Amino acid sequence: MGRSMVIGRAADMKALYFDGEKAIYREDLKIPVCKPGQSLIRIILAAVCSTDREILRGYKPDFRGIMGHEFIGEVVGSEDRSLIGKTVVGEMNETCGTCIYCKTGRKSHCVNRAELGISRDGCFAEYMALSTDLIHPIPDGLAPEQAVFTEPLAAAMEITKQVHIDPGLNAAVIGDGRLAFMIAQVLSLTGVSLTVIGKHPEKLALFAPYAKTVEYKEFLAGGRYEKPAPKECFEYVVEASGNESGIKLALDIVRKKGIIILKSTYAGETGLNLSVLPIDEITLVGSRCGAFEPALNLLASGKVSFPPIELYELKDHEKAFSSRAFKSGFTFRLV
Repeated sequence: MGRSMVIGRAADMKALYFDGEKAIYREDLKIPVCKPGQSLIRIILAAVCSTDREILRGYKPDFRGIMGHEFIGEVVGSEDRSLIGKTVVGEMNETCGTCIYCKTGRKSHCVNRAELGISRDGCFAEYMALSTDLIHPIPDGLAPEQAVFTEPLAAAMEITKQVHIDPGLNAAVIGDGRLAFMIAQVLSLTGVSLTVIGKHPEKLALFAPYAKTVEYKEFLAGGRYEKPAPKECFEYVVEASGNESGIKLALDIVRKKGIIILKSTYAGETGLNLSVLPIDEITLVGSRCGAFEPALNLLASGKVSFPPIELYELKDHEKAFSSRAFKSGFTFRLV
């Protein structure tokens, strides 16, 4: 099927559709028709994010549509002819451009934003339409299997934009998952003395080239948090565990006048006593999305790297969602 034919006819495509309760593999959804300002992308591969798994658990009960927001694809239709045939990655937040956040440089917080695979159709499909201004060509020589990490790596790099990391001080990352692994690599490039605190020895082993590692249980004593001596505390603490126990630990191990960077989101209340923040003059920084271009440059430089992504066909989505690999996803490569 030629590219012009793909754009010009309402052909069917394969996709993974969330019906409000479960993911359904379908082959009867239509290839999207681009609106003005959008480009049509043929998906090459797409990665499963923890957010996708949370959607299956009820995170977005009102969402109905194609899942997924991390992808690599080829532009097959666009008003910007220079993009045709380019291998690209894309941002997940389509914004209105007119609200107070868009007008003041905070587009990721647009009050009218549409999020791929969360509030609008995403990338777990053979084709996707996306705003052209959200598309970024990947550098020559960067493999799609590494480029697909652009979005989470950008989120990790956002920390160094929000907080100046003094390399003469020390830092801790709480968590031993995928995001924590990216954060540790990014922070290690600053030269700061880095410690990673996690619960899984087999996961912590991956961090050894970048940081000291400590098991979480070593910070527990008699069922309570043990407050370390000041010299054993940290100037910077990044909480990326995804568990509310992580922020409690962060408050225990950050030095007075130190900085906590919060990457985790929690369901429900945490029951924290936040009076320690003004008393110890601790700065708490929430951190979310980041810029794609610096992340692509860092990936292309080879200074960060990640284990291979485990790829499945869309019809095997249950295996992809239950995979314990560092990263799993879907392949759409043409045979």
